[in-house]
Amino acid sequence: MTVVVETLDKLERKIKLTLPVDAVQNEVQARLRKLARTVKMDGFRPGKVPLNVVTQRYGYSVHYEVMNDKVGDAFAKAANEAKLRVAGQPQITESAEPVDGQMAFDAVFEVFPEVKINDLSTADVEKAHAEVTDAAIEKTIDILRKQRRTFALRPHEAPAQDGDRVTVDFEGKIDGELFDGGKAEDFQFILGDGQMLKEFEEATRGMKFGESKTFPLAFPADYHGQDVAGKTADFMVTLKKIEAAHLPEVDDALARALGIAEGTVAALKEDIRKNLQREVKSRLLSRNKQGVMEALMAKSELDLPKVSVKAEVERLIADARANLKQRGVKDAENAPIPEELFTAQAERRVRLGLVVGELVRANQLQATPAQIKQHVEELASSYENPAEVVRWYYGDQNRMSDVESVVIENNVTEFVLSKVKVTEKTISFDELMGQN
Repeated sequence: MTVVVETLDKLERKIKLTLPVDAVQNEVQARLRKLARTVKMDGFRPGKVPLNVVTQRYGYSVHYEVMNDKVGDAFAKAANEAKLRVAGQPQITESAEPVDGQMAFDAVFEVFPEVKINDLSTADVEKAHAEVTDAAIEKTIDILRKQRRTFALRPHEAPAQDGDRVTVDFEGKIDGELFDGGKAEDFQFILGDGQMLKEFEEATRGMKFGESKTFPLAFPADYHGQDVAGKTADFMVTLKKIEAAHLPEVDDALARALGIAEGTVAALKEDIRKNLQREVKSRLLSRNKQGVMEALMAKSELDLPKVSVKAEVERLIADARANLKQRGVKDAENAPIPEELFTAQAERRVRLGLVVGELVRANQLQATPAQIKQHVEELASSYENPAEVVRWYYGDQNRMSDVESVVIENNVTEFVLSKVKVTEKTISFDELMGQN
């Protein structure tokens, strides 16, 4: 029988489904008879419960199950016959136009859109390059040294300077009143490391042992403490201890302490170079991929299925609530989060997913087993036991699905870069790492 598909909107469709009444009733009776052979009820031996008693107890639920199954099968068959790519679940209601001997239903649903990708050769994409320099290696070594620094008391007359660990008492008031988190004793921080707000560090810098100072501090409008964000507090700080930092020498002992098997500075630098090159490759790929995806979406035309956007909004809200719960927020699972906060992000994700999916399908850009294997081995190469990490990935289908998605994105990136006008740009290591 030919399926008649009615277009309600750009992507919204409606089809009519019919089920023979006798086919539904026969299936209900068949399931009830099967249930009667196994059901346990007080006062009856197993398999000896009368069919009318089983029908009275379970008839409604069995009828509901049969209707769900039959309507679902009918919809799937009709959608397949009409060659429809259904987005989300259909809304199925009883039809206002019944047919003799038939149960009639209206199924309203959305279909996935046709995705039109225009000429990519007219798109411009910037492709960044960066190198691991000797300066970047030295900076990394300095960070590793700082992680292993020790501290010793400074003379009382010596002023506090950047790099020192200082111990202070402080008290802050807003409009003459103490605020939550505004008072502490024996509080330690490293001067110049950005652990404290700029005004606090500037006030502490140059102070000597036993000295006290008062100063105003303006909290940023986006400060994490909402009670004080955008307000100005009056602080008093007393310096109780100054400790100078001592960094370990860059020598073979440091290399051994950092787990370098050869135990030499040269081997340490080579290990750092390899790790930085791996990180640079990853960040360049991510940066260039972002440029590719922006160009791809700019060259694409499609309508978005509302049901897909709604599902993505719900997923983002669920993620947000899970994040709040992880941070210890009470009743996070019931936190009121407006859908509008995530609508734009959800629309972008759905759009990108559909565009990428069409590009992959049209150009056979699926991930091959060899590509997946290579990517997993690259991920595992930075660990002490790569073979164990490889087994860890292959032991979980969800992890492998994530790897496959990344490989597909990489394939799409390379494909698009081969089609668009590429502008090569060399950037510094610090710019790539966000340190400038």
